[in-house]
Amino acid sequence: MRGLVLDFGGVLTDLGDDRAAGSPPLLDAAKTARGQGIRTAILSNADGLWAPPAAWGAVFDVVVTSGELGIAKPDRRVYLHTAERLGLEPGDCVFVDDLAVNVRGAAAAGMVGVHHRSVRDTLEELRTLLDLP
Repeated sequence: MRGLVLDFGGVLTDLGDDRAAGSPPLLDAAKTARGQGIRTAILSNADGLWAPPAAWGAVFDVVVTSGELGIAKPDRRVYLHTAERLGLEPGDCVFVDDLAVNVRGAAAAGMVGVHHRSVRDTLEELRTLLDLP
């Protein structure tokens, strides 16, 4: 796997059991992945005016919002567009979302889908898929 695509709301906003964490654990995973040469993206169904916190700019290679693109998850075209923006084939990307319908959409587009249910489980799955420490 050479790409990591994360949903914002419900995934990057999930602090897990450590509500006092300095940063979201999946943001830290994205930083680690990017440090290992894995391309990173946020894919959100937010409107075109939304942007991630400025401090996250160095973590993500690409930010795709449905409002800006005019296509929303789970439409397969949004996943294909995101992979293309990353310079990768969909099959080289892991997509993480808290909504099963969006994970199914990513899988239909050729990505490996991870249904985010808990920070601990998602991190364990990403460590395996992306060979993260």
